[in-house]
Amino acid sequence: MTLEQLTEAVRGKVAGGGIDESVKFDLGDAGVIVMQGTTVTNDDSDADCTITISADNLAELLAGDLNPTMAFMSGKIKVAGAMGVAMKLSSVL
Repeated sequence: MTLEQLTEAVRGKVAGGGIDESVKFDLGDAGVIVMQGTTVTNDDSDADCTITISADNLAELLAGDLNPTMAFMSGKIKVAGAMGVAMKLSSVL
């Protein structure tokens, strides 16, 4: 999936209501996706929580094919900042 496709997928997930805190998905060379509430952009800004994940793994996560806990435990996801914010994401994604 392209950055645009991933951004739209995240936008679709939070359309019904996101979380109050800001979260940045750092996809490395592919770019960034920053979400707060129902706002989703590709502007690289500071966030309450930064999740480093590959574009492919984010696509799997959004599709429900990747268990977030197992991905974190196996190092496919790295979390910096507020871990509690990352935990809230599971209710949205």
